[in-house]
Amino acid sequence: MKKYLLLVFAMMAIHVLYAGDEDSLKLMREKYQQFADSINSTLKYETGVITLPNGVAKLNVPKGFKYLNAAQSKFIISDIWGNPPREGIDGMIFPENGDPFSDSSYAFVVTYDAMGFVKDEDADEIDYDDMLKGFQEGEVEENKERVKEGYEPIHMVGWAQKPFYDKDNKVLHWAKELRFGADAAVNTLNYDVRILGRKGVLSLNAVASMGELSIVKKDIDQVMHMATFTEGNAYKDFDPKIDQVAAWTIGGLVAGKVLAKVGVAAFFLKFWKLIALGFVAAGGFIVKLFKRKKNTETEPEPEPISVENTEKPEENNNA
Repeated sequence: MKKYLLLVFAMMAIHVLYAGDEDSLKLMREKYQQFADSINSTLKYETGVITLPNGVAKLNVPKGFKYLNAAQSKFIISDIWGNPPREGIDGMIFPENGDPFSDSSYAFVVTYDAMGFVKDEDADEIDYDDMLKGFQEGEVEENKERVKEGYEPIHMVGWAQKPFYDKDNKVLHWAKELRFGADAAVNTLNYDVRILGRKGVLSLNAVASMGELSIVKKDIDQVMHMATFTEGNAYKDFDPKIDQVAAWTIGGLVAGKVLAKVGVAAFFLKFWKLIALGFVAAGGFIVKLFKRKKNTETEPEPEPISVENTEKPEENNNA
Protein backbone atom coordinates (compact mmCIF):
# COMPACT_ATOMS: atom_id res chain seq x y z
CA MET A 1 0.00 0.00 0.00
CA LYS A 2 2.94 2.29 0.85
CA LYS A 3 2.82 5.36 -1.40
CA TYR A 4 -0.92 4.96 -2.01
CA LEU A 5 -1.50 5.28 1.73
CA LEU A 6 0.38 8.58 1.75
CA LEU A 7 -1.73 9.83 -1.12
CA VAL A 8 -4.92 8.94 0.74
CA PHE A 9 -3.66 10.87 3.78
CA ALA A 10 -3.00 13.88 1.58
CA MET A 11 -6.48 13.67 0.06
CA MET A 12 -7.97 13.40 3.54
CA ALA A 13 -6.07 16.55 4.50
CA ILE A 14 -7.53 18.43 1.54
CA HIS A 15 -11.03 17.20 2.39
CA VAL A 16 -10.67 18.38 5.99
CA LEU A 17 -9.58 21.83 4.84
CA TYR A 18 -12.61 22.15 2.60
CA ALA A 19 -15.06 20.70 5.11
CA GLY A 20 -13.75 22.52 8.16
CA ASP A 21 -14.78 19.43 10.14
CA GLU A 22 -13.18 19.08 13.57
CA ASP A 23 -14.05 15.37 13.71
CA SER A 24 -12.31 14.81 10.38
CA LEU A 25 -9.31 16.76 11.63
CA LYS A 26 -9.14 14.57 14.73
CA LEU A 27 -9.43 11.45 12.58
CA MET A 28 -6.62 12.67 10.33
CA ARG A 29 -4.33 13.23 13.31
CA GLU A 30 -5.16 9.84 14.80
CA LYS A 31 -4.58 7.97 11.55
CA TYR A 32 -1.37 9.84 10.91
CA GLN A 33 -0.08 8.93 14.38
CA GLN A 34 -1.12 5.30 13.94
CA PHE A 35 0.73 5.15 10.66
CA ALA A 36 3.87 6.78 12.11
CA ASP A 37 3.84 4.47 15.13
CA SER A 38 3.38 1.43 12.89
CA ILE A 39 6.44 2.29 10.80
CA ASN A 40 8.60 3.46 13.71
CA SER A 41 8.01 0.20 15.57
CA THR A 42 9.74 -1.73 12.76
CA LEU A 43 12.90 0.39 12.54
CA LYS A 44 16.11 -1.01 14.06
CA TYR A 45 18.77 1.61 14.80
CA GLU A 46 22.46 1.14 15.57
CA THR A 47 25.19 3.09 17.38
CA GLY A 48 28.93 2.64 17.73
CA VAL A 49 31.36 1.73 14.94
CA ILE A 50 29.56 0.70 11.74
CA THR A 51 31.28 -0.32 8.50
CA LEU A 52 29.19 0.95 5.60
CA PRO A 53 28.01 -1.45 2.87
CA ASN A 54 30.40 0.14 0.37
CA GLY A 55 33.32 -1.13 2.49
CA VAL A 56 35.42 1.99 1.91
CA ALA A 57 34.22 3.95 4.93
CA LYS A 58 32.83 3.55 8.43
CA LEU A 59 30.83 5.60 10.90
CA ASN A 60 31.45 5.99 14.61
CA VAL A 61 27.95 6.93 15.81
CA PRO A 62 28.15 8.38 19.34
CA LYS A 63 25.55 8.84 22.06
CA GLY A 64 23.04 11.42 20.93
CA PHE A 65 22.74 9.96 17.41
CA LYS A 66 21.63 6.74 15.72
CA TYR A 67 22.14 5.00 12.38
CA LEU A 68 19.54 3.31 10.18
CA ASN A 69 20.91 0.68 7.80
CA ALA A 70 20.76 0.81 4.01
CA ALA A 71 17.69 -1.41 3.45
CA GLN A 72 15.53 0.45 5.97
CA SER A 73 16.80 3.83 4.75
CA LYS A 74 15.79 3.07 1.15
CA PHE A 75 12.32 2.16 2.40
CA ILE A 76 11.98 5.47 4.26
CA ILE A 77 13.42 7.62 1.47
CA SER A 78 11.38 6.15 -1.39
CA ASP A 79 8.27 4.55 0.11
CA ILE A 80 7.58 6.91 2.99
CA TRP A 81 9.01 10.25 1.86
CA GLY A 82 8.18 9.62 -1.80
CA ASN A 83 11.58 10.28 -3.40
CA PRO A 84 12.49 8.39 -6.60
CA PRO A 85 14.44 5.16 -5.90
CA ARG A 86 18.19 5.79 -5.62
CA GLU A 87 21.14 3.47 -5.86
CA GLY A 88 24.11 3.73 -3.52
CA ILE A 89 22.30 4.67 -0.30
CA ASP A 90 24.41 3.43 2.62
CA GLY A 91 22.12 4.47 5.47
CA MET A 92 20.89 7.47 7.42
CA ILE A 93 21.97 9.30 10.57
CA PHE A 94 19.28 10.66 12.91
CA PRO A 95 19.54 12.58 16.18
CA GLU A 96 18.81 10.24 19.10
CA ASN A 97 15.29 11.60 19.64
CA GLY A 98 14.45 11.92 15.94
CA ASP A 99 12.74 9.59 13.49
CA PRO A 100 11.40 9.81 9.91
CA PHE A 101 8.16 11.43 11.10
CA SER A 102 9.57 13.88 13.64
CA ASP A 103 8.84 17.55 13.30
CA SER A 104 11.73 19.91 14.06
CA SER A 105 14.31 17.24 13.30
CA TYR A 106 16.55 16.12 10.45
CA ALA A 107 18.23 13.11 8.89
CA PHE A 108 21.53 12.82 7.02
CA VAL A 109 21.42 10.43 4.06
CA VAL A 110 24.77 8.66 3.60
CA THR A 111 25.96 7.82 0.07
CA TYR A 112 29.27 7.17 -1.67
CA ASP A 113 30.30 8.21 -5.17
CA ALA A 114 33.35 6.42 -6.61
CA MET A 115 34.10 9.40 -8.87
CA GLY A 116 37.84 9.20 -8.31
CA PHE A 117 40.37 11.37 -6.47
CA VAL A 118 39.12 14.97 -6.17
CA LYS A 119 41.93 17.51 -6.41
CA ASP A 120 41.57 20.44 -4.00
CA GLU A 121 44.01 23.00 -5.42
CA ASP A 122 41.18 25.36 -6.37
CA ALA A 123 39.66 25.48 -2.87
CA ASP A 124 41.02 28.94 -1.97
CA GLU A 125 40.22 30.54 -5.32
CA ILE A 126 36.46 30.05 -5.53
CA ASP A 127 34.11 33.05 -5.45
CA TYR A 128 30.96 31.57 -3.93
CA ASP A 129 28.99 34.83 -4.23
CA ASP A 130 29.60 34.75 -7.97
CA MET A 131 28.63 31.07 -8.04
CA LEU A 132 25.31 31.93 -6.33
CA LYS A 133 24.55 34.53 -9.00
CA GLY A 134 25.26 31.90 -11.65
CA PHE A 135 22.83 29.48 -10.00
CA GLN A 136 20.07 32.07 -9.88
CA GLU A 137 20.59 33.21 -13.46
CA GLY A 138 20.68 29.64 -14.78
CA GLU A 139 17.54 28.54 -12.96
CA VAL A 140 15.31 30.70 -15.18
CA GLU A 141 15.74 28.56 -18.29
CA GLU A 142 15.89 25.32 -16.34
CA ASN A 143 12.63 26.13 -14.58
CA LYS A 144 10.94 26.60 -17.94
CA GLU A 145 11.90 23.01 -18.72
CA ARG A 146 10.68 21.82 -15.30
CA VAL A 147 7.28 23.45 -15.83
CA LYS A 148 7.01 21.85 -19.30
CA GLU A 149 7.64 18.48 -17.64
CA GLY A 150 4.89 19.14 -15.10
CA TYR A 151 7.14 19.96 -12.12
CA GLU A 152 7.21 23.01 -9.89
CA PRO A 153 9.97 25.59 -10.43
CA ILE A 154 12.84 25.63 -7.92
CA HIS A 155 14.42 28.87 -6.76
CA MET A 156 17.74 29.04 -4.92
CA VAL A 157 17.08 31.73 -2.32
CA GLY A 158 20.71 31.86 -1.21
CA TRP A 159 23.41 30.18 0.85
CA ALA A 160 22.04 28.97 4.18
CA GLN A 161 25.68 28.18 4.99
CA LYS A 162 28.41 29.47 2.69
CA PRO A 163 30.69 26.68 1.41
CA PHE A 164 33.70 25.93 3.61
CA TYR A 165 36.53 23.49 2.93
CA ASP A 166 38.57 22.05 5.80
CA LYS A 167 41.79 21.28 3.95
CA ASP A 168 43.38 19.44 6.88
CA ASN A 169 40.51 16.98 7.27
CA LYS A 170 39.46 16.99 3.58
CA VAL A 171 35.86 17.89 4.44
CA LEU A 172 33.71 20.27 2.39
CA HIS A 173 30.30 21.48 3.54
CA TRP A 174 27.69 24.00 2.47
CA ALA A 175 23.94 24.62 2.62
CA LYS A 176 21.41 26.02 0.15
CA GLU A 177 18.03 27.55 0.90
CA LEU A 178 15.58 26.45 -1.80
CA ARG A 179 11.97 27.31 -2.58
CA PHE A 180 9.74 24.86 -4.43
CA GLY A 181 6.93 26.54 -6.36
CA ALA A 182 5.83 30.16 -6.28
CA ASP A 183 3.65 29.98 -3.16
CA ALA A 184 5.64 27.66 -0.87
CA ALA A 185 5.23 28.65 2.77
CA VAL A 186 8.21 26.57 3.91
CA ASN A 187 11.63 26.75 2.26
CA THR A 188 13.74 23.61 1.98
CA LEU A 189 17.20 23.26 3.50
CA ASN A 190 19.75 21.37 1.39
CA TYR A 191 22.81 20.87 3.66
CA ASP A 192 25.66 18.95 2.02
CA VAL A 193 28.80 17.43 3.51
CA ARG A 194 31.49 15.89 1.29
CA ILE A 195 34.37 13.88 2.75
CA LEU A 196 37.14 13.29 0.23
CA GLY A 197 38.76 9.89 -0.11
CA ARG A 198 41.29 8.11 -2.29
CA LYS A 199 38.83 6.85 -4.91
CA GLY A 200 35.72 8.90 -4.34
CA VAL A 201 33.62 11.07 -2.07
CA LEU A 202 31.45 10.15 0.91
CA SER A 203 28.34 12.34 1.02
CA LEU A 204 26.14 13.24 3.97
CA ASN A 205 23.02 15.07 2.78
CA ALA A 206 20.67 16.59 5.33
CA VAL A 207 16.92 16.24 4.81
CA ALA A 208 15.31 19.16 6.63
CA SER A 209 13.41 22.43 6.31
CA MET A 210 14.87 25.89 6.86
CA GLY A 211 13.21 25.93 10.28
CA GLU A 212 15.57 23.12 11.29
CA LEU A 213 18.78 24.89 10.20
CA SER A 214 19.75 25.83 13.76
CA ILE A 215 19.40 22.19 14.87
CA VAL A 216 21.53 20.97 11.96
CA LYS A 217 24.19 23.64 12.62
CA LYS A 218 24.32 22.65 16.29
CA ASP A 219 25.10 19.04 15.38
CA ILE A 220 27.02 19.44 12.11
CA ASP A 221 30.50 19.29 13.64
CA GLN A 222 29.76 15.95 15.33
CA VAL A 223 28.11 14.57 12.19
CA MET A 224 31.06 15.50 9.98
CA HIS A 225 33.52 13.75 12.29
CA MET A 226 31.58 10.46 12.48
CA ALA A 227 32.86 9.25 9.12
CA THR A 228 36.33 7.94 8.33
CA PHE A 229 37.69 5.92 5.43
CA THR A 230 38.87 2.38 5.98
CA GLU A 231 42.53 1.42 5.68
CA GLY A 232 43.96 2.21 2.25
CA ASN A 233 40.98 4.33 1.18
CA ALA A 234 41.83 7.70 2.77
CA TYR A 235 42.74 10.79 0.77
CA LYS A 236 46.39 10.48 1.83
CA ASP A 237 46.53 6.98 0.28
CA PHE A 238 46.13 8.32 -3.27
CA ASP A 239 48.60 6.78 -5.73
CA PRO A 240 48.85 8.81 -8.97
CA LYS A 241 50.34 5.79 -10.75
CA ILE A 242 47.25 3.62 -10.40
CA ASP A 243 44.35 5.76 -9.11
CA GLN A 244 41.87 7.66 -11.24
CA VAL A 245 41.56 11.44 -10.86
CA ALA A 246 37.99 12.78 -10.77
CA ALA A 247 36.68 15.21 -13.37
CA TRP A 248 35.39 17.28 -10.43
CA THR A 249 37.30 19.73 -8.24
CA ILE A 250 36.18 21.36 -4.98
CA GLY A 251 34.36 24.06 -6.93
CA GLY A 252 32.76 21.44 -9.13
CA LEU A 253 31.34 19.56 -6.15
CA VAL A 254 29.55 22.68 -4.92
CA ALA A 255 28.53 23.78 -8.42
CA GLY A 256 26.68 20.54 -9.18
CA LYS A 257 23.33 21.39 -10.77
CA VAL A 258 20.75 22.80 -8.36
CA LEU A 259 18.02 21.86 -10.82
CA ALA A 260 17.74 18.54 -12.62
CA LYS A 261 16.73 18.99 -16.26
CA VAL A 262 14.50 15.93 -16.21
CA GLY A 263 12.52 17.46 -13.38
CA VAL A 264 13.80 15.37 -10.47
CA ALA A 265 15.77 17.19 -7.80
CA ALA A 266 19.28 15.89 -7.16
CA PHE A 267 18.71 15.86 -3.40
CA PHE A 268 16.35 14.19 -0.96
CA LEU A 269 13.13 15.69 0.34
CA LYS A 270 10.56 14.80 2.98
CA PHE A 271 7.63 14.91 0.58
CA TRP A 272 5.55 13.03 3.15
CA LYS A 273 6.33 15.63 5.76
CA LEU A 274 5.61 18.50 3.40
CA ILE A 275 2.20 17.07 2.49
CA ALA A 276 0.79 15.33 5.55
CA LEU A 277 2.79 16.43 8.57
CA GLY A 278 2.68 19.98 7.28
CA PHE A 279 -1.09 19.77 7.54
CA VAL A 280 -1.17 18.20 10.98
CA ALA A 281 1.60 20.18 12.68
CA ALA A 282 1.73 23.39 10.63
CA GLY A 283 -1.62 23.59 8.91
CA GLY A 284 -0.95 26.94 7.29
CA PHE A 285 1.34 25.36 4.72
CA ILE A 286 -1.34 23.05 3.32
CA VAL A 287 -3.93 25.83 3.53
CA LYS A 288 -1.77 27.97 1.25
CA LEU A 289 -0.88 25.04 -0.97
CA PHE A 290 -4.49 24.12 -1.71
CA LYS A 291 -6.16 27.49 -1.13
CA ARG A 292 -9.11 27.95 -3.49
CA LYS A 293 -12.85 28.52 -3.29
CA LYS A 294 -14.71 25.88 -1.33
CA ASN A 295 -16.69 23.59 -3.62
CA THR A 296 -20.43 23.90 -3.04
CA GLU A 297 -21.01 20.25 -3.90
CA THR A 298 -21.05 17.77 -1.00
CA GLU A 299 -17.92 15.64 -0.97
CA PRO A 300 -18.01 11.99 0.15
CA GLU A 301 -16.62 11.22 3.59
CA PRO A 302 -13.20 9.52 3.25
CA GLU A 303 -13.00 5.90 4.30
CA PRO A 304 -11.07 5.23 7.53
CA ILE A 305 -7.53 4.08 6.87
CA SER A 306 -6.18 0.89 8.36
CA VAL A 307 -2.48 0.77 9.09
CA GLU A 308 -2.39 -2.80 10.33
CA ASN A 309 -1.21 -4.24 7.01
CA THR A 310 1.32 -1.56 6.15
CA GLU A 311 4.23 -3.15 4.30
CA LYS A 312 7.42 -3.15 6.32
CA PRO A 313 11.02 -2.99 5.10
CA GLU A 314 13.02 -6.16 5.04
CA GLU A 315 15.51 -6.20 7.87
CA ASN A 316 19.16 -6.18 6.95
CA ASN A 317 21.46 -8.68 8.65
CA ASN A 318 23.30 -5.73 10.16
CA ALA A 319 20.16 -4.22 11.65
